[in-house]
Amino acid sequence: LTFLGRADHQVKLRGFRIELGEIEAALQNITGIKNAVVVAREATPGDVRLVAYLTATQAVEPKTMRKALLDRLPDYMVPSHFVQLDEFPVTPNKKIDRNALPAPTTQPVKRDAPKPEVLQPDVQTDPRLQKGLAEIWSEVLGVSSIAPSDNFFDLGGHSLLAVQTHRAIRERLDCAKLSITDIFQFPTLEGLSGRVSALRGGSRVVSETSTVAEFKPTTATDRAKTRSDAMARRRAMRARRQA
Repeated sequence: LTFLGRADHQVKLRGFRIELGEIEAALQNITGIKNAVVVAREATPGDVRLVAYLTATQAVEPKTMRKALLDRLPDYMVPSHFVQLDEFPVTPNKKIDRNALPAPTTQPVKRDAPKPEVLQPDVQTDPRLQKGLAEIWSEVLGVSSIAPSDNFFDLGGHSLLAVQTHRAIRERLDCAKLSITDIFQFPTLEGLSGRVSALRGGSRVVSETSTVAEFKPTTATDRAKTRSDAMARRRAMRARRQA
């Protein structure tokens, strides 16, 4: 026997079981949509997102699609990307070939759902620090251009990506005091940059001559050494417990 996977199109995404056919039916009920296919794509390891592929009689506006779906479905069932095609790829049996659907090239749709209060620390951020933080966000979220007012969760972030971002900031921006909750309390790039600056001992206004370290991306060798050091520490701790 060869296990090929589920015979239906149900997926589990961040703890929720989602029937993709239910999303497709909701999309097809929107005026102007001819057909819809929804798939779960993993652009980067551990980051699975819903992508909707549509054929329509007019240009598809992602924000309009998202707003219409929120009237019918919970937020976690609304796709992050909407891709309009002239026609769907098909198999030799004339069925839609889901494996041949193209990867989305657009950024995730920004969420218009109500958000918790966004805190802004009373500190200005060194531009170099903000640039370093933006590069981390770009790597984690797969978004090329990030503005100071952009919200981490609007750009497709979620709790698992927040954990990755938290770890990268602590290691690469030398901010060991940063808490995972800070990313939720300060979700904008500008806000989180100010929070990181404050935790690093920044004053209310960071001057041009500030001693904030220049951001330097880590290399594969650096990351391997960090993992090796962590494993060595864990082995030493286990040895002490057994002694």
